Amino acid sequence: MLPNYYQFYCPVKILSGQLAVSNIPFEMNLLGCKRAMIITDKGVAGAGLIEIVKSSFADSDSEIGFIFDDVPRDSSSKVANKIARLFKKEKCDCFIAVGGGSALDTAKGANIVISERSNDILKFQGADKITKDLKPLIAVPTTAGTGSEVTKVAVIYNEKTETKMSFVSDKLYPDVAVIDPKMTMTMPPMITAATGMDALTHAIEAYTCLQENPIDDVYAKTAIDLIRRYLVKATENGNDEEARMGMANAALFAGIAFSNSMVGMVHALAHALGGVCHVPHGVANAILLSWCLEYNLEKVPEQIAELSGVLGGTFENPESGDQAEEAISLVRSLLKRLNRISGLPIRLKDAKVKKNMLNKVAKAAINDGALVYNPREVTYEDALEIYKKAF
Repeated sequence: MLPNYYQFYCPVKILSGQLAVSNIPFEMNLLGCKRAMIITDKGVAGAGLIEIVKSSFADSDSEIGFIFDDVPRDSSSKVANKIARLFKKEKCDCFIAVGGGSALDTAKGANIVISERSNDILKFQGADKITKDLKPLIAVPTTAGTGSEVTKVAVIYNEKTETKMSFVSDKLYPDVAVIDPKMTMTMPPMITAATGMDALTHAIEAYTCLQENPIDDVYAKTAIDLIRRYLVKATENGNDEEARMGMANAALFAGIAFSNSMVGMVHALAHALGGVCHVPHGVANAILLSWCLEYNLEKVPEQIAELSGVLGGTFENPESGDQAEEAISLVRSLLKRLNRISGLPIRLKDAKVKKNMLNKVAKAAINDGALVYNPREVTYEDALEIYKKAF
């Protein structure tokens, strides 16, 4: 059934396929830019992926003005502020973000500070606080999970409060997303599995949250189908180029879906785990997804049931309750399989979460803005109970 009203917006130009990275200088020219600042992390740089980007500039009038390769695992407000200062000092005119969600979100954060002529990103936390147009941003994901290359969201860690802050604005969409399979080939199995489960969470929450709409439903279900077909293959064999391309596009489609529909309690609880216990976001989502689906089952049984088939279910004309239970079971089965292949944690205790921290984490979770879109209200007691079940 169609909702009474919905919105959809995705202004990102998408380059997907072999040699997509080689088009970056051309895209810079179209954006009126000549001197780029690359934002990345030590792992991506050490894997030789920045050299691939640099080689695309060999016959170009455009140039790389500065490479910042010290992005932390959790995108940091201090680092975003530091990058903004370097961007001005080095006279750059655009960003190329190369990496996972942290690198892409850090570039978005620094871009906010520069464009708003501020000295502190913390002033712009929340929705639609950004008033100025941002500098051009070309996003080159090296993981297949966050979808940040096509979203209007940045999540940045506040060191003082130990919380992950969300920044939401149509101005945060990158100008160009570059999806090139060779940029994800170096991901180890654990990260492949965790980021893939992150993408699955994006797609499932986009499909089941309060703001879902028929356009995003198409993107979400396509993403889920690709993940079902390719995540295990990519985790088992990182050199499988077809699987890598399938997962890169799955993350892209899931990102488009949740950037419009938004997410829900899985992300709220995962953000809190990341902020307080420093659990990687994809790992937290992977552990919590099935438990949160079970919690939401009484409110959205039909939507959850509809996911059974695309997840590989076998029911024919079942009662929706049985089919919904099958969908949840299939998510758990996928997690267990990825655990056997890569060691991806199934329980919070396996992710080094201490049981005595759960109260603090639950308090942080109920203040997360993602809960606004969850189909069922979540109290502190509810969040704590989910954490205990997942422990």
